[in-house]
Formats: sequence, C-alpha cells, structure tokens
Amino acid sequence: MKPRVTDDREAALVTLLGQFYAGELTEGKLLRALRRDVLGLSQDRYAALVGISRRTLSDLEGDKGNATLELINRAFKPLGLEMGLLPRQRRLLAQVLDLASDARP
Repeated sequence: MKPRVTDDREAALVTLLGQFYAGELTEGKLLRALRRDVLGLSQDRYAALVGISRRTLSDLEGDKGNATLELINRAFKPLGLEMGLLPRQRRLLAQVLDLASDARP
C-alpha cells in the first residue's frame, strides 16, 4: 500500500465520499478504503495513529459493534472528516449538495 500524492489523495477522497453519499459504501468500508487506498497505511499503523486498538479499527471497518460518536470522529480525523447530519433520503441529500455547490463563490 503506497500513499498517493496530494492531488491523487484528494481526488480519491472525493470519489469515495461520493460513493458513500450514494449509498454504495458503508461507513466502515469507507474508512477501510480511505486508510488503505488514500493513506496507504496498515490497520496497525493507522490504529496507532488515531490512538485505538487494531481490533477496534477492524470492528469499525467491518461495521461491527456500537461505536461512539467520539470514536468514529477519532477514526476519521486524520482524513479531515467528522460525523455530521445528512438527510436519509438520497433525493434530499442530492438537493442539499446541489445547493451547497451553488452557494460557493
């Protein structure tokens, strides 16, 4: 697993987030893909980076257990992400994202 250059990392991040928002990836699968494909880190190295056990990271990536918001935010922080509120209906999410992109200067 080789880390990508900055522009490639950002493009991969955007692509994977798009898949997540489209319902194609779970939260755990998103974390795994970002860790491996964007950062190029093993579970052991990433777990040490975020200060959790490898087992806990494995459970998060496998969508197992009942993780707290604090733990999820800790796991996604090195990727520049945090949990937030999104509409459950994909149609509404698309409208919100369209509005957000229209509001940019």
